[in-house]
Amino acid sequence: MKKLSILSVLCAFLSFACSPTKNATTSDASTSAQAQTALPTDCSVERGTPDPVGNFLVYANDALREAVSKAELKAWDYMTNINPDTEAGLTAAEEELMAKRSEIVAEAAKFTREQLICQDQELQLRRIKSSLSLPPPSDAENRKELAAISAKLVGFYGAANSCDDAGKCLNIGELSNIMQNSRDYDTLLSVWKGWRAAFASQRTAYSRFVQLANVGAKDLGYDNVGALWLDGYDVAPKDFEAQIEKLYQELQPLYEQLHCYVRAKLAEHYGEDKVSLDKPIPAHLLGNMWAQEWANVYPLVAPYPEEAAVDITPAIVQKNWSAEQMTKIAENFFVSLGMRELPASFYTKSMLEKPADREVVCHASAWDIDTKGDVRIKMCIEPKAEDLYTIHHELGHIYYYLYYNHLPFVYQTGANDGFHEGIGDTLTLSMTPAYLKEIGLLDNVATSKEAIINQQMLSALERVAFIPFGLLIDKWRWKVFDGSVRPEQYNSYWWQLREELQGVSAPEPRGEEHFDPGAKYHIPGNTPYLRYYLARFLQFQFHKALCQAAKFDGPLYECSIYNNKDAGKALIALLQKGASQNWQQTLEELTGSPAMSSAAMLEYYEPLIAFLKEANAGKACGW
Repeated sequence: MKKLSILSVLCAFLSFACSPTKNATTSDASTSAQAQTALPTDCSVERGTPDPVGNFLVYANDALREAVSKAELKAWDYMTNINPDTEAGLTAAEEELMAKRSEIVAEAAKFTREQLICQDQELQLRRIKSSLSLPPPSDAENRKELAAISAKLVGFYGAANSCDDAGKCLNIGELSNIMQNSRDYDTLLSVWKGWRAAFASQRTAYSRFVQLANVGAKDLGYDNVGALWLDGYDVAPKDFEAQIEKLYQELQPLYEQLHCYVRAKLAEHYGEDKVSLDKPIPAHLLGNMWAQEWANVYPLVAPYPEEAAVDITPAIVQKNWSAEQMTKIAENFFVSLGMRELPASFYTKSMLEKPADREVVCHASAWDIDTKGDVRIKMCIEPKAEDLYTIHHELGHIYYYLYYNHLPFVYQTGANDGFHEGIGDTLTLSMTPAYLKEIGLLDNVATSKEAIINQQMLSALERVAFIPFGLLIDKWRWKVFDGSVRPEQYNSYWWQLREELQGVSAPEPRGEEHFDPGAKYHIPGNTPYLRYYLARFLQFQFHKALCQAAKFDGPLYECSIYNNKDAGKALIALLQKGASQNWQQTLEELTGSPAMSSAAMLEYYEPLIAFLKEANAGKACGW
């Protein structure tokens, strides 16, 4: 869940597969477009025949590629070396990119359907018109201010520390390690509060950011930024919201059972005076700074503690693998599927370790600098299991970049943004104990019922526990962008959603003197978060389809597509499509169905579901 470049962190250009621009009279533009007579599929024209749309699209793709590549490089410089000079360079490139985007979007909007020659022209114009997650205002001064605030918000997050009274400061990596490993209530509370204390000052800047971004959205004919985001899924926004809610409702019973089980185990450890059995779980006790994934508390909640858990961190440490060696292990997974090796420049230009001499943004991210093969990841890799999984995820983005870079620039993104996140996560589902044994990180594969339940619990603490968190981030922002939640309500609504959807509460009263949403990177980075929510479902659909392509015969949770060329062929076919067609069509070509569904995810966790129902029998679940 970590595809973060200037496209998604600051401008997020071309991050959606989009439907036609929404305006006051065409709120269901996607539906209206589909009802029109289809254009020809043949885009060829006779020599000498005027083709103004075709000529414009050639210009637009080239101009966008050049402007985005320049801004990507400046963003890379800034995030791998945070200082005033790189910030100034990024701000200038960001402003220039916004201006170019404004120009091209305005020109694209002038063409009528009668001028189009074929379906591909229609789709490319749609991608251009609605491809922004941070829409630039048409006014130059507003655009300049928005670019500056955007850069400063990201830079503040990257350089933020938590400092105690003695002047000792810890960065987010150090704080996260404490959250992961400590089991002391007060220590965890201190760390949790300390990180959030740094962001109270950012509320004013963020509220101004929202105002300016909404100006840009209105200039494009949208009510607000949230409306623009929702209009980007080739489905009428109301219909897509219904799909999102349906997925959540299908998974909610499993999440509630998992929540009930984990809460009881935490109450055993910390005491019912600190973890009530009928209330939300205090947010600082779930092993993660944002309580978004709970895998780090596995030692406290293991169903069968006498059955050794799959923990590959000691083996990674024992092998003394460097950051580059860990990355090559992940690369080999993709190569085993029949994919190409990474360019040599990937290893010379990526940032795989935290530099000792400068401030950087360690948040793992994949980068496509020039859309021609200059791909990189930015990550502060440590020798632990979590980072090995993350590298596999990030290389999922990288291989997506490499396999769709033959397409026109406006198609060089995921079929929808959940696809890009889901691909990397799909590969991690194949990191089964059998795979880990094959690459030398396990001595044997435990196959007992108890071992399977333990493995499923560890997986669910990451993937299932994330579902409501993945939904609430953008639910909060949609209300912020449409003005329903005002700046003086930012914190109260944040915690209202967290309690309602996630069953997680602040460990102490959090008034409006705090700005806790700003302590989550994707808020100041303006990265749409629904992509991560969708990816949690799509990855299981992808995984099942690829396992079928590999002719795997067994429980879905045991399948690994490692070293299977048939599965690789099916995956490459998906990657090569990029956003060159409707995402439902791309999904159907791989899975046989155009609809997102929770069915594969529920199938995967069938053993755990049975265990949780038995373990929670007689308990009052819910909050």
